[in-house]
Amino acid sequence: MGKADKPNAQPLDLPSDSRPASGIDNGREAIVKALVTMPAAPGVYRMVAQDGEVLYVGKAKNLKNRVRNYAQPAGLNTRTLRMIAETRAMEIVTTHTEVEALLLESNLIKRLRPRYNILLRDDKSFPFIVITGDHEWPQLAKHRGARNRKGEYFGPFASASSVNRTLNTLQKAFPLRSCSDSIFASRTRPCLQYQIRRCAGPCVGRIDKDSYAELVTEARDFLSGRSREIQHGLSQRMEAASAELAFETAAVYRDRLRALAHVQGHQGINVASVSEADVIAIHMEGGQSCIQVFFFRAGQNWGNRAYFPSHGRERTSAEVMGAFIGQFYDDKPPPKEVLLNEWPENQELIAEALGVKAARKIRLHRPERGQRRELVSHAQTNAREALARRLAESASQRRLLEAVAELFALDGPPRRIEVYDNSHIMGTDAIGAMIVAGPEGFQKNAYRKFNIKNRDLTPGDDYGMMREVLHRRFARLLKAQAAAESSGSPESSSDGSGEDARIAGEWPDLVLIDGGLGQLTAVRDVFADLGVTGVALAAIAKGPDRNAGLERIHLPDKPEISLPPRSPVLYFLQRLRDESHRFAIGTHRARRAKRMDRSALDSIAGIGPGRKRALLNHFGSARAVETAGLTDLESVHGISKAVAQKIYDFFHPEA
Repeated sequence: MGKADKPNAQPLDLPSDSRPASGIDNGREAIVKALVTMPAAPGVYRMVAQDGEVLYVGKAKNLKNRVRNYAQPAGLNTRTLRMIAETRAMEIVTTHTEVEALLLESNLIKRLRPRYNILLRDDKSFPFIVITGDHEWPQLAKHRGARNRKGEYFGPFASASSVNRTLNTLQKAFPLRSCSDSIFASRTRPCLQYQIRRCAGPCVGRIDKDSYAELVTEARDFLSGRSREIQHGLSQRMEAASAELAFETAAVYRDRLRALAHVQGHQGINVASVSEADVIAIHMEGGQSCIQVFFFRAGQNWGNRAYFPSHGRERTSAEVMGAFIGQFYDDKPPPKEVLLNEWPENQELIAEALGVKAARKIRLHRPERGQRRELVSHAQTNAREALARRLAESASQRRLLEAVAELFALDGPPRRIEVYDNSHIMGTDAIGAMIVAGPEGFQKNAYRKFNIKNRDLTPGDDYGMMREVLHRRFARLLKAQAAAESSGSPESSSDGSGEDARIAGEWPDLVLIDGGLGQLTAVRDVFADLGVTGVALAAIAKGPDRNAGLERIHLPDKPEISLPPRSPVLYFLQRLRDESHRFAIGTHRARRAKRMDRSALDSIAGIGPGRKRALLNHFGSARAVETAGLTDLESVHGISKAVAQKIYDFFHPEA
């Protein structure tokens, strides 16, 4: 993008004595006033309200001609007339060309978010896969944000789930370490990733540097699009090992080949002829729109993401598509080819602007036949289905989940939130509890309880209990996923059905911990130890004096957050926290009552299962048996006077 000229006019507000009393004439007069000095040159204009809010940002090849249309309101739609009525000033920036104006317009819309523009509401960064280059044992990891660390980056991937899925199966094909450098340096024994064959164990000397470097090269080649060569080489080595009767070695190559097939199978749609492209499709219904974007890089499908632009009901699909493309590529490099189901407004200008930004030719293409057309049709089907789901969801619940996604920087509204809490009395009958919530509310069939089993824990060690609960939960999830991937065929799982889909559906988008910074640190240690990535994590600590409404939210490596006391998001998080507390307390009390019922009667000599059952059926609980009189005990069927006396004496030794 060429450098735009500085604004050649200051905000042109009207003197108070020259304004009409009210109505659209206020805005029209401000526009007419601005036209007096407005140049007939390319540039960007801003319509500004009385309080300084930017209402609209537009670009023009000829600013004077374009803005003059607003001074003649006849024939304009209601939304535009309302915008003109609110306008009190105009600001302009001239540019050298219309292409520069288009690029500047997209940048200003994303930064200022004017409410009368078509807005791309989701502008989060995209994740990449990085093979680090600043350590003698390179790490294979997910990366998001500035590329400050030395290494090779592959992407973008559409979402955390798509990059995590690719990473999980890549680690089976190329078992490179995923742990941080600090964890790697302190490791003294193999971790769970090594045990489930997702890491070669370089931290404890289970692989030499040359063999590890070979794995790094193969992973790099696969992510660069040379998957066929990698698979052919592994197949040859497998056959050679079999010929030499080295069947264990051959089995290792076989498992790696299966993992590569699994990666490609999960990609769903994959066209070898499309090496680098984005597939963008729009569907409009009920005054709303959904745009699906599929990412193809290195000949592989790296996922898709749905967007729901904000716009007026009168907008056409061409207008929405044009605004979307401009804002979408404002902060990311465009691919060589962009495949579309609808031509955007100003398609030639957009293609030229993208080419200027990328410093190479960018092709916008609307295919009519062949494999590219099939890709576009698939994306359009996804857009239609995503919009239908959105329209069917509860508007209030959706807004809450969108606000949660914004608060915790998620890729989109969370489909599964897991909340964890502990309950005990002085360390006895310790219970860990997990509740689950999503778009449909609380999912009570997914709740889980964890009896604390570690006898080495200090009674009342909340951090230790939280570590045990989260370790058991995610170790089980990792093992179940590994088992499903190794046993299921790519064909059966690529459509989202079967065991793989069930396991994937159990992965949370967000984990909330009832506690403070200590609990958060304990869970972070568990995630680091297991190699769990891509799961957002937060801890909710009670406020001073445990006052509701003053909760503090702790996030990894970020300052704590305090939401306004009347914030709907805070109410929602409080409900999640309170539900986890209710479930944990209830589970703990049930366990304690069961223990007390069992231990009291089991300690009496001569009271076997039959007599115990008769006593509990008659009195309802062991506590009631304890307080029963001798005559009441004698009236129980199967309890003789001698046995009744023994029971009574046991509970009343002083009598």
